[in-house]
Amino acid sequence: MALTLFNTLGRELQPFEPLTPGKVGFYGCGPTVYNYAHIGNLRAYVLHDILVRTLRRRGLAVTHVMNITDVGHLSGDNDEGDDKMVRSAEERGKSVLEVADFYTQAFFNDTDRMNISRPTVVCKATEYIPDMIALIKRIEERGFTYFAGGNLYFDISRFPAYGELARLRLDELKTGARTGVDENKRNPQDFVLWFTKSKFENQALVWDSPWGRGYPGWHIECSAMSVRCLGETFDIHAGGIDHVPIHHTNEIAQSEAATGKHPWVKYWLHNEFLVLDKGKMSKSTGGFLTLQSLVDAGYAPLDYRYFLLSGHYRSQLQFSYQSLDGARNARKSLLDRIRALADKAGFLPGEGEGTGSASAPWESKAETYCGAFDKALDDDLSTPRALAELWGLLRDSSVPAEVALATVFDMDQVLGLDLAEAVERRNASGTGHCGESQELIAEIEALIAERALAKKAKNFAQADGIRQRLKEQGIILEDGPAGTTWRRG
Repeated sequence: MALTLFNTLGRELQPFEPLTPGKVGFYGCGPTVYNYAHIGNLRAYVLHDILVRTLRRRGLAVTHVMNITDVGHLSGDNDEGDDKMVRSAEERGKSVLEVADFYTQAFFNDTDRMNISRPTVVCKATEYIPDMIALIKRIEERGFTYFAGGNLYFDISRFPAYGELARLRLDELKTGARTGVDENKRNPQDFVLWFTKSKFENQALVWDSPWGRGYPGWHIECSAMSVRCLGETFDIHAGGIDHVPIHHTNEIAQSEAATGKHPWVKYWLHNEFLVLDKGKMSKSTGGFLTLQSLVDAGYAPLDYRYFLLSGHYRSQLQFSYQSLDGARNARKSLLDRIRALADKAGFLPGEGEGTGSASAPWESKAETYCGAFDKALDDDLSTPRALAELWGLLRDSSVPAEVALATVFDMDQVLGLDLAEAVERRNASGTGHCGESQELIAEIEALIAERALAKKAKNFAQADGIRQRLKEQGIILEDGPAGTTWRRG
């Protein structure tokens, strides 16, 4: 079975065929770094991670590009409200770039703890302003813009395919359907490509441009950075379902207007919301849960990852602490079973004998579980079914322990649950690390203590540097209510 993905553009499952054989260009919408990521945001990045891991498991070379929005994102996606970055900076008494750097570090700290692989390329919007200006000039030269009230707008009436992704009808987007938004717009759905100080005179970050000193609209950022890093057409673009009607619709319009190429992106993937009892989680409401709030409540970051994998990305997922308890208990049972298998494998007589026989019935059985696991992923990244196959293997006592372990660890290359930690031999206090020299253990513990002091002093860059340094040595840190523990990755 070939990998199939649900393409929002067309609303159907489609076989995945990369534009260039053996290579995949993937752009995933990243964070606007004005606050901590909430746990609903993290659902998107787990999807991106599963997608990349699955593609690489198929032998494809993936270039994963993600943006960091540190300028230009207004509180309303349709050019409404104030700049999220400026508002956050004013509230905190910091500069915009200080706020952006702090929350960028916090974001990657969260994704590291969730075992989400880092993108191949991370693009900060402020570092790609010349690319945005160049792309806007191409749009203007092809007749898709107008200048009014000091701002340069994209004219959706000049782009007949506008709204194809969201299934909007251009002839139904009537002028005046939304009033009191921006009187300079010819159509309410027109959007700003470049703001000048005529709209926000006290804007913190501004640049010179052919249209005056100002800053880019939010939508143009992703188009310019993806074109720069992946080319004028690429394979996959992903983000939250809320991006479909405005942000991604506008991205398509401006990108295809600039390049004249259709489609700009071949496959569009969108994850559904994580919902609470009172509805979709949102920072704008003032109350939202962060990963650290779950850790403070006694959960491990990978408990939350397991919880997310238990639901399909295209289905709304109801969050509650009761359901998170279930995920934590399931992950604990999973680790217990793997530890038991490791103990059993360690005492098998003639270790390794007979495990290379492809004709052995247990070998065939393990391959069957692995094949069903891959088939689940091929069916639009069905992680709930993939987890079920993992559990089926662990419950099958007819598969020898060492073969089951090898298969489980192979599956975990996609699931990302760090299941290899289950084979660590710890001492009775839970702090020992079998096979490690006392010198190495002392060095690691010293670095953990240094990192704790750095965090206490709010020197998060130093703390993240220590984490990364250890990670490069194969040492993974996990923060929990009882402190920081480490293991071999």
